[in-house]
Order: sequence, then structure tokens, then C-alpha cells
Amino acid sequence: MFSHDRIWAAIDALAERHRLSPSGLARRAGLDPTSFNKSKRLGTDGRLRWPSTESIAKVLDATGTTIDEFIGLQTNGHAGGLPHGAFPPQPGSIPLLGFAQAGAGGFFDDGGFPAGQGWDVVEFPTSPDRKQGVYALEVQGDSMMPLYRDGDMLIVEPGAQVRRGDRVVVRTNGGEVMAKVLHRLTPRSIELLSLNPEHPNRTFDIQEIDWIARIIWASQ
Repeated sequence: MFSHDRIWAAIDALAERHRLSPSGLARRAGLDPTSFNKSKRLGTDGRLRWPSTESIAKVLDATGTTIDEFIGLQTNGHAGGLPHGAFPPQPGSIPLLGFAQAGAGGFFDDGGFPAGQGWDVVEFPTSPDRKQGVYALEVQGDSMMPLYRDGDMLIVEPGAQVRRGDRVVVRTNGGEVMAKVLHRLTPRSIELLSLNPEHPNRTFDIQEIDWIARIIWASQ
């Protein structure tokens, strides 16, 4: 699971791997040298501040690091045994859609993969095996507060195996699209926990679900 501490720890580990300070890593990626300073990781109001997907993409491109290696750095400070450069980084565009549009027809195929016209694009690095399916959804409104705010982007991987506790995006046959936490999934039903305590948890018959996709990243 992604977390604020793990993301920043991965950035620190990546800087150390290349014998750089966090400021030096930011400078190499063409960012403001203070972008990764400790003082930038919390807002003045105490709110957690996350690096943007654009910053991560630039850092990975500048260091020749894959998204899979970066994910490995979150858990144990190294790339989990993957040979450096085993998968060439794939900076580029992935489809982007707002949550409101995602509820309309014509934007997804039967498996929940991007289809049709009307998609925008956003820069995000993916490994080659993910590039064809990963897409971004832009949060609209406050129904997912406090975890996700209006304007945040959720990077979604349809077709990925989902487990209890995963953050997921679900679309019902009626066109309702929601980001929830998967609590329970059986052949007959699905139970979802709300991210916002002011919104109820939801339970659906499995026949009511159009598709479910795992959230693999959030830009905040």
C-alpha cells in the first residue's frame, strides 16, 4: 500500500543510491532544488504534502529508474533484487478522465479499460506491461475527503488482482463511479468502505457491478 512515509522514503533512498542529496536529486530532474526538502513534506497547517506524479516521472526519467524499482524502494530501501535498468522507463502519456465523465457511457470497454473518444492525457511513467491499461481519474468534489481532494488524480490499473484493504474504483451498471476501500468480495457480493466518514459504506450484488479497478497511485 502506498503511504506518505514510504513515498518520501523511496525518494530519499533513490537519492542515496545515486550518491545525491534530496536537493541534488531534484536538481538533476530539473526541479526546484527545495522540492524534496524535509520542510516541504508537511504543509504549514500540518497536512501531509505528497510529491506530484510529474515530479516522480521526472526523477525516474533523470535517473533511469523504473516504476517497479521505485515501488521496491518504498518497502525496503532497494529495488527488491530487480537488476538496475531491467525494464527501460516508459515516460509518456496515459489517458485521463474526470469522475463525472467516467459515469457516462462510451469511455470504457467491458473490462473497464479505456475506450472511445473524449479522454485527455497526463504524464505518468509505467512499466511496459502496464502501459496499455493504466489510466488516471481526476477527483471532482469532496465526497472522497479527507483522503482524496478535488483535483487529485488517481492512477488506476484495471484487470489487476484486488484484495481486501485495497483502494479501488468501482463502476456500477447504473453508471455510478466511486472510490472506496474493498472490504469483502465474494462470488455473490461486494462490500465497500467509504473514504469519507460522512458517506455510507456500500454493498452490492456482484451482478450490479460493471467493473472494479485497483488504485495504484494518487497525486496529491
